[in-house]
Amino acid sequence: MSLRVAVQMDPLSGINISGDSTFAIMLGAQSRGHRLYHYLAEDLTYENGRVFAGAHEVAVQSVPGDHFRMGDFTILDLGRDIDVVLMRQDPPFDLGYITASHLLERLHGETLVVNDPVAVRNAPEKLWVLDYAQFMPPTVLTRSLGVARKFLDEHGEIVLKPLHGNAGKAVFKIGADGANLAALLELFNITYREPHVLQAFVPEVAEGDKRIVLVDGEVAGAINRLPGKGEIRSNLAAGGSAQAAELTDREQEICAALAPELKRRGLLFVGIDVIGGKWLTEINVTSPTGIVAIDKFNGTDTPALIWQAIESKLA
Repeated sequence: MSLRVAVQMDPLSGINISGDSTFAIMLGAQSRGHRLYHYLAEDLTYENGRVFAGAHEVAVQSVPGDHFRMGDFTILDLGRDIDVVLMRQDPPFDLGYITASHLLERLHGETLVVNDPVAVRNAPEKLWVLDYAQFMPPTVLTRSLGVARKFLDEHGEIVLKPLHGNAGKAVFKIGADGANLAALLELFNITYREPHVLQAFVPEVAEGDKRIVLVDGEVAGAINRLPGKGEIRSNLAAGGSAQAAELTDREQEICAALAPELKRRGLLFVGIDVIGGKWLTEINVTSPTGIVAIDKFNGTDTPALIWQAIESKLA
């Protein structure tokens, strides 16, 4: 089965091919004989009931600095000319992201979109996870300094982060004295209109933050991401390092609890974050990462699992 695959992502020129999950998925697609097209989210057009994208056919290769070749520009009717759309642009999860999900939703019944755009829109990383609060560290969403101070008093040390942040950006640890709490919350309230995430600080984060990848509800693999020196953030994009990891019984319980809903919602490629082997902090559905490191440590082929799941759905 040869598929026509349109990849909605960021510019290929700016990616780090040694660790980029989307690039790995594209390589996997190409190795299976699928044709690849690349376009940006802002290249979408709606006209006369159809959704179009200004795109280029593209070939990719694992050669740093020479990792892609763009073909001629073409206008794709994403419902008629394409079999699969991969929605893989990086956050922020802003109005541009939300609008793209609304446009891609109109392909339902014609073209498979991975992940399902309705589910992506309705499952922001740090909001949908609240449905699984039994697995989470103590958490509040608020803009209130009074609520934040009360939460700090209850838990001694806390973490403050943006509700729609990504890649470990703007994540702060606040000590028991609360010296910077008022100033940071004031800054967050100026910068963001939505509530902010406050979580009890989990000391086990020093031992790593595990990224577990699920493909169509099944565990594909995991890595433990270790924070750099002087950091609490273990995101690889924030300077963390990776090591091989196995799942604890609690993590397997978390994955089993998530699996039916992931399948029901059409969330085929998902990455969850777990601290200390038991504390679920995020369910990443917009543009999950980590598969390159997982495959490196485990000798697995996660892109192949992804394409097998896609091909099965189309078959």
